[in-house]
Amino acid sequence: MFFEILGEITDVEGIAVGGSIRELNRLQKLHGKARWRKMKGIAEIRLRSGHVVHAELHWYEAHGIGRKEFKVKRLLG
Repeated sequence: MFFEILGEITDVEGIAVGGSIRELNRLQKLHGKARWRKMKGIAEIRLRSGHVVHAELHWYEAHGIGRKEFKVKRLLG
């Protein structure tokens, strides 16, 4: 799903760290070895259709690498 994050991500919370991330091997091969964390938060996004909505986002992040692979998990309205 294509989307653009319009503002700050709020209510940021960690879901998983290190070995408890199912995609850890793929992340390390693609982006590099680091202490990966799976995170979630709420942000206002613009969908491809142009609609602006709040959504729950999930992503991976690591120190020195940054935030990668954002996904929309739920549209909140």
